[in-house]
Amino acid sequence: MYKKGTYTILTNEPLTPTVWRMTLEGDTQYFTRPGQFVNIEIEGLFLRRPISVCDYDGRTLTLIYKVVGEGTERMSRMAAGTKLDLLTGLGNGFDPEACGPRPLLVGGGVGVPPLYNLARTLIARGCAVSVVLGFNTAEEIFYEEEFRRLGAEVHVATADGSRGVRGFVTTVLAERGIDCDYFYACGPLPMLRALSEATGDVPGELSFEERMGCGFGGCMGCSCQTRNGSKRICKEGPVLKKEEVIW
Repeated sequence: MYKKGTYTILTNEPLTPTVWRMTLEGDTQYFTRPGQFVNIEIEGLFLRRPISVCDYDGRTLTLIYKVVGEGTERMSRMAAGTKLDLLTGLGNGFDPEACGPRPLLVGGGVGVPPLYNLARTLIARGCAVSVVLGFNTAEEIFYEEEFRRLGAEVHVATADGSRGVRGFVTTVLAERGIDCDYFYACGPLPMLRALSEATGDVPGELSFEERMGCGFGGCMGCSCQTRNGSKRICKEGPVLKKEEVIW
């Protein structure tokens, strides 16, 4: 179930030259799983902007977004106290109960944020969480230490080798021999496909990025074919089981 509401910006700050963190105050009761998202109305723009939820508690909501166009550029200039119209509790998130005691979380770029609340949830359940974060350069890295402070084992890969393992998230898996019984991932499509192949028979869940119209399943604009029929990324997704994805 989703809900339309008004939220107040508490903070809005840069984490990297292009990635920002915004915290808002408002009703968070409609979030039921890690990996869900919100759809933000921005004055003067026709479509809302979907942003994944990094974390939430009883009164606040944390969003991490990358400035890639007019909508997110406007968001980066919003000051504390600004009111925003949000649709909240959107999407089918990750299932924290699906994993065993050794889950692996893999994020690429702006696919990292929705894994934070998931990591916090799994660690609270007593799981030994391993996290692999992939970026292009050291300048783009964010939330490495935040995951460590939760108690996760954290590995970083950069494509240019400026930090951590040189290469991709799959390079980390091959070089570090990380053992897991289930994985959760969010990031660009090539990363998700490579990870799905690299993990072999290990089951998991993949969160997909997609352009959206309504954000709640009404317009059918983000539909994709799966082994279980047509699914909407905004409604039945963004999280899909590894075994149902058609590459």
